[in-house]
Amino acid sequence: RVVASLLASEPLVRWDWVADHLDDIADRALQHVQLTVLAVAAGLLISIPLALSAHRRGWAARPLTWVSNALYAIPSLALFGLLIPVTHFTLATALIVLTTYTLSTLVPSILAGLDAVPPHILDAADGLGYSAGQRLAQVDLPLALPIVLNGVRITTVSTIGLVTVASTIGYGGFGSFIADGLDRDFTTPLILGAVGSVVLVVMAEVLLAGARWWLVPWQRKVGPTKGRRDG
Repeated sequence: RVVASLLASEPLVRWDWVADHLDDIADRALQHVQLTVLAVAAGLLISIPLALSAHRRGWAARPLTWVSNALYAIPSLALFGLLIPVTHFTLATALIVLTTYTLSTLVPSILAGLDAVPPHILDAADGLGYSAGQRLAQVDLPLALPIVLNGVRITTVSTIGLVTVASTIGYGGFGSFIADGLDRDFTTPLILGAVGSVVLVVMAEVLLAGARWWLVPWQRKVGPTKGRRDG
């Protein structure tokens, strides 16, 4: 009865509140997207040279994977607490934390992509006289791309979720609505923040699927063809 009474007096979503905060919603959505893109891009800039160097040496690949996984195990609030005295409540703090967590997926996916390149193709490239740089650009990276893109997809989706945690320092995108809803026991911004994050995940999945279709044409799914009878 108490729950029914509360629902009767206060709807789950107050559309008048949503209409009054459209500018704020747009700003938070933009911030969420910017944080996600910057964190994933920074993660790639760090992961690619690290993974390439480790793969070239062989023995360094496993320790690098261990370190990247260990970084992901650090609780986000603890990491924020360690950084705030140094970088304060700034965008840099949010990006450092988010970028750190991207490494746990990006590094292993890049290493796995490089490992998946068939040895006979590498031998053929060497036989054709490719330099190390040419083989990397024209053979290794293109053939590793499908697995790397899958890692980017997983990283992007997880980062969209992690951005909401950055609301603790004022840079949480839709997470700011979730925090506001919890603080005031107000379901409208809470639901808005949750739904907004889900929408961003769906948009990211669609965009990255399109990017994969364009960048990896040899893995496009082709429908069955009808056979012809010889007569």
